[in-house]
Amino acid sequence: MKDDDVWSMVHAERVALIDDLMHLDDEQWGKASLCEGWTVHDVAAHLVDTARTTRLGFVVGLVRARFDFHRQNARGVERERGASPRETLERLRQVALRRTTPPAPLESRLVEELVHGEDIRRPLGLARSYPEQAVVRSLRLQARTLASFGGAKELTARVRLTASDVDLAIGDGPEVSGSALSLLLAVSGRRVALDELAGPGVAVLATAR
Repeated sequence: MKDDDVWSMVHAERVALIDDLMHLDDEQWGKASLCEGWTVHDVAAHLVDTARTTRLGFVVGLVRARFDFHRQNARGVERERGASPRETLERLRQVALRRTTPPAPLESRLVEELVHGEDIRRPLGLARSYPEQAVVRSLRLQARTLASFGGAKELTARVRLTASDVDLAIGDGPEVSGSALSLLLAVSGRRVALDELAGPGVAVLATAR
């Protein structure tokens, strides 16, 4: 897949999320997301921050955060969270078509949009049918990325992920089966997805994070 194709999917996900966020009231913006300690508003601000991130800016920010990814992310949320949800939404609109990225594989932009999109949508009872190719590429990236960088490479060495809706199997060990999206969320630390999976490997996932 060409870089332009990946960016097209990233931009489509940003636009789709903006459309969902447009219809939220203030109470919904303040609802807890699937990201521990973050509200829907916070996750939206994080997506603004990651969309603005450049390779150099990421390195500088990480140094200033003393190489603490959590501190760096928290500072980004604080920086990009508007005084009101509408202000944050407008900032998200402004960055929707950006093509900047930290020093990471381009598919990491897809992981950001899909996983954080679900962090927002699921607590609000919203659903999206994500493009199959976007989910598969995101899951494959997570499976080859070290846990220290937010991935699940070590985890997929202990279980075999088998998608029930696409032709995809990754890893080695007791099987975990479910939709590719549920597998992506589970290996990305979203425990809510564990209830959507089956197989002896689910117990391994449940104790992994």
